[in-house]
Amino acid sequence: MAKKKFYVVWHGRQSGIFTDWPSTEAAVSGVAGAKYKGYSSEAEARAALTMGYQKAIAANPPKARPAAKKAAKAAAAPLPDTDWAIYADGACDPNPGKAGTGIAVYRDGQIAELWFGLYNPTGTNNTAELNGLIEALKLARKAREQGASVTVLCDSQYAINAVSRWADGWAAQGWTRKGDPIKNLELIQTAYALWQTLKQEVTLAHVAGHAGIEGNELADRMSVYAVDQQETAFIRYSEPLDLAQILAMRAG
Repeated sequence: MAKKKFYVVWHGRQSGIFTDWPSTEAAVSGVAGAKYKGYSSEAEARAALTMGYQKAIAANPPKARPAAKKAAKAAAAPLPDTDWAIYADGACDPNPGKAGTGIAVYRDGQIAELWFGLYNPTGTNNTAELNGLIEALKLARKAREQGASVTVLCDSQYAINAVSRWADGWAAQGWTRKGDPIKNLELIQTAYALWQTLKQEVTLAHVAGHAGIEGNELADRMSVYAVDQQETAFIRYSEPLDLAQILAMRAG
């Protein structure tokens, strides 16, 4: 029989002591900066809750597993060393199903704009990600016109590879390939045409998805928000940029 654990949540949808992981996960999942830790006894948990997060962790620092270390490293990763950093993401649930796209724009290391839209009731995750990359490249073009250096970040290896690697060969063969036809061809052609004009001036990079990286998480929330709002245009998020509130939105 597994030994019972007690989970202290200092910051989440609910705070307090939980006696099972599913309840704890529900209290902290999707909450920006959630603070929680497991203890082997109720007495330890109660003492830690009373002590507060900072003192409790200082008194008994957690032993990070390799996966946790990787996630922590990703979350702490600095923004790219460019004037602009543009994070693009797409969401679809189910897949195929209701899809939307989101973008988070940073200027000089600070969040500046959020964008959302391109709702498609019969989309896929790949079409949503390609749409995100297209819109990010459009914004990157505007940034370059202003003389700014730019990095575009996307968590879809498919979208990045389709545009920056595979499309060269497909274009050379008249946009055909052996075997199955090229899926999402029109979106790939649009993104590829943009990339061809920018690839000498803009950095295109992969970013880990759902790893706590703020820009990626914000773009994710915007893509889901696009689905929730059923917004077919691609528009700027007009509400105040309250990051804690935005990150508490439904995640993809």
